[in-house]
Amino acid sequence: MNTDKERINVVWLKRDLRLEDNEAIYNALKTERRTLLLYTFETMLLEDEHYNERHWNFIRESVRDLNQRLEPYNSQILTVEADIINTVNQLLTKFHISDIYSHQETGILITYNRDKAFKRFCKNNLITWHENINNGVQRGLKDRKEWMQKCNVFFEKEPLKFNPQVGQLLNVSEIKSLHYLFVVPLLATPENSSFQKGGRTTGLRYLNSFFKSRYVNYMTHISKPEEARTGCSRISPYLAWGNLSIREVYHQAYHLKKNAKNKQALEAFMSRLRWQSHFVQKFEMEHTMEKESVNKGFQKLKKDISDTYQKAWKTGQTGFPLIDACMRCLNETGYLNFRMRAMVVSFFTHNLWQPWQNASKHLSQMFLDFEPGIHYPQLQMQAGETGTNMLRIYNPVKNSHEHDPEAKFIKKWVPELKNLPRLFAHEPYLMTEMEQGLYNFQLGKDYPSPIVELESTRKKASDTLWNLRKNRKVKEENARILKKHTLRG
Repeated sequence: MNTDKERINVVWLKRDLRLEDNEAIYNALKTERRTLLLYTFETMLLEDEHYNERHWNFIRESVRDLNQRLEPYNSQILTVEADIINTVNQLLTKFHISDIYSHQETGILITYNRDKAFKRFCKNNLITWHENINNGVQRGLKDRKEWMQKCNVFFEKEPLKFNPQVGQLLNVSEIKSLHYLFVVPLLATPENSSFQKGGRTTGLRYLNSFFKSRYVNYMTHISKPEEARTGCSRISPYLAWGNLSIREVYHQAYHLKKNAKNKQALEAFMSRLRWQSHFVQKFEMEHTMEKESVNKGFQKLKKDISDTYQKAWKTGQTGFPLIDACMRCLNETGYLNFRMRAMVVSFFTHNLWQPWQNASKHLSQMFLDFEPGIHYPQLQMQAGETGTNMLRIYNPVKNSHEHDPEAKFIKKWVPELKNLPRLFAHEPYLMTEMEQGLYNFQLGKDYPSPIVELESTRKKASDTLWNLRKNRKVKEENARILKKHTLRG
């Protein structure tokens, strides 16, 4: 070992792109050794089918924001395009690295396998890899007997401060000298981007405006596709990529609730923060649900794949205006409120009778807030393949009239229908030929006819899934899942 090399800490940032309330950074700085903050754009993830350029742009914006926040400390994030093992190997030629800090990541299978390989690499190179829990999620649990108590302890702790000593972070010139690494230029995203901008600064702006006034409409707007875009917090991407921590958001909501105008709205919001940790914990304990039904009895369910149906769904050309508006909006902006997400998955898996796995990759690419621990449990729940949840088959026409009564959202995202009266914007297939002529509109040409019949497809899906629930294997799995995941107390 070359004793002339400086001994430093490395903090490997992943889905925790923040300085505040970041336990990995906090613990590294406690050692008083100099510390390097590192983010790696890993080739395996850049090429993975779950991700999209919108995600990488969000991360670039987040790292640029971090660098601005590090300017008072004369430091920045070392940002490279390489896998983590090669990156650390290169750093070992210049530094003595005995400790690496990061959060545990509840990610997809490819990141889990990467972490296993990295753990072996660290052991072989006498490096101690310190992994901190993230958002109350515990690794290695067999059931939920003690999870709630541990999660409560996590949430109740005060958020951690970022307060490095002078010179404790490697300085900008030292980081720039690491030119032998594949350093990534953090190019700016076009200003006309329709996606939420990444970074803690923007995330705090959304959070503060929500707590200042927008939260009062949270309960009444949460299910409405247009109003939810302002009535909901819109901080989900900042939680998914770690610009904000769930704990600090929870603490702010808790303190605001004491004198809030609408305590019930804040209580509902805080409840959903806790449920987020619950779902991520579920995925942590049932990682096979990335590819397989969590209830193994549903693996015998076979569906014929229709490329025509799937393309129509992805591009918003199904002939059902609210479905099409949602899919076009999602493709363009990366965001849908929860109820609309549930509805488009229900339509895909029930009315189109397509496997949820075929929806998974497209939706993960489109959701700017793609969080594996939320994505897979919710997909399977909406597809009706858990065996433990209520079977919900959403009627897109009923939801259209109920949650977009003036058809504002529909006409915004399906402009082919903008000149039609409200009723026909919801259901253009009800128009007679005379009415189509009156409005200079031709069904099947200007806008597609419905690709399926709602009632018959709903009945087929309902009958099939309810009958399958009577299957012995489904019942056994149902009991296993409830025993493993039911929250105690």
